[in-house]
Amino acid sequence: MTMIKRSTLLLTVALLFGAMGSLLAQKAQDSGYPTPKDMFEVGVGGGYVFISGDIAQKPGFGAGFHVRKSLDYLFSLRFDGFYGMASGQRNTIGSYAEFETSLLSGTAFGVISANSMRWNQSVRKYNIYGMAGLGATQFKADKREDDKRPFGKGQSQTMPHFAGGAGISFRLSPRINIGVEHQAHIGFGNQSDLVDGFNLSAKATSSSLFRDVINFTSVRVNVNIGNPTTQSEPLYWVNPLESVMNDLAQIKDQSQLTLEDTDADGVIDAIDQEPNTPPDVPVDTKGRTLDSDRDGVPDYKDREPYFPPRPGERVDGEGVVVNPIGGGPGGGVSEARVREIIAEEMQNYQLRDENSASGGGVTEWFLPMIHFGTSSNNVKYSDYGTLASIARMLKGNPNVRLVVAGYTDATGEVPSNNVLSYQRAKSVVDHLVNNHGIGRGRLVLQWKGQEDLLVPSGSSYMNRRVEFRVARPDDVEMDPPSGAANKSGDGY
Repeated sequence: MTMIKRSTLLLTVALLFGAMGSLLAQKAQDSGYPTPKDMFEVGVGGGYVFISGDIAQKPGFGAGFHVRKSLDYLFSLRFDGFYGMASGQRNTIGSYAEFETSLLSGTAFGVISANSMRWNQSVRKYNIYGMAGLGATQFKADKREDDKRPFGKGQSQTMPHFAGGAGISFRLSPRINIGVEHQAHIGFGNQSDLVDGFNLSAKATSSSLFRDVINFTSVRVNVNIGNPTTQSEPLYWVNPLESVMNDLAQIKDQSQLTLEDTDADGVIDAIDQEPNTPPDVPVDTKGRTLDSDRDGVPDYKDREPYFPPRPGERVDGEGVVVNPIGGGPGGGVSEARVREIIAEEMQNYQLRDENSASGGGVTEWFLPMIHFGTSSNNVKYSDYGTLASIARMLKGNPNVRLVVAGYTDATGEVPSNNVLSYQRAKSVVDHLVNNHGIGRGRLVLQWKGQEDLLVPSGSSYMNRRVEFRVARPDDVEMDPPSGAANKSGDGY
């Protein structure tokens, strides 16, 4: 009756292990992060076999194999088989006993991975596990009670057993791990005390263990079998939160990608149609290199970026018309052509003075802007063509005054940015006066500091600029900001 109760208890424990594993797997699926498909493990090992029984043990050997498949991150099933040879001897005064037993065993284990309860690593470096299961052992015990006689041949017997064990494995690669483990098998039935060939409890003068215990300590090499492109490592090597961690990493990467501006042109990569424009090149709101006159030469290479060629005219690599229609013998753009282009722009954009009674006074044209390096008020050589075009427009319209307004980005102190915006506007005014002979009285210098940012990013290149517009009658020049006389551009 006692044997039946113990067998029932062990079977109940095994069923409980399986039910808990299935419940955890179902919870993982319901959480929105389904358990991934994973590989299964095949292992082989060899080591030391001995029997704890009536007779003192002698060194034995054994070899085994197993197949292991995870149910979830914590529980897995494992099917084991091993063959071993065990022996023992007792030689005391008046008593001699010796045995040699061959063993062939098969066991189905439920395995729990203890370190799967820690979630600090995406992949485990080692795996500590315990296991319990049921199986059967076939054994044959040869024995003798006189060292001068040959071994008596025992009969082959089979008994059911309960098995328990523990071990640790170390991950060498996604495919291979090695480990050390110990198993103990305890048999059921009358033959469970005959694994070493002796049942000394039958003798009134001797004591004996109730059962003989088979022990197998082994070193194992384990290989994960499966397709790594569609299956993960066995789940007892994987962090249960890996899916959540991967999702968070993707969200972080996407947020960085959304705000990143690789070419620093003031247009974020998410909407930049030319994400690799050269440094300090003017671009439109979609990050495309500007070609204002649409002659095929971008503004930063175009010496005449705002004078589109007429039908039949061609431009060279610098955007200059090489066969001007009606031009002089020296080529270039004639004054008549400048006036014609201005008239065309006025007609296209209808930029008329709404407050003028005659409707003929120009208040605003489509004029370019130029940009500056960080902490700099030096006009770049690449902008000389732009300023030449503006000077040409002013010479062709002697009654026009021009507002020249300087700006900075928002990364420095406000007083320093005010000074720097003034110096940038002054550098442009000086350039137009000294290089092109524009009268100083026709240029209205204004400074805006970090007001009216074009791009929300305070450090954007697009904000470091000088803008132009046609002056209105009420536009007046601003006095230099405090400190402008003794500073040389220490803002941002």
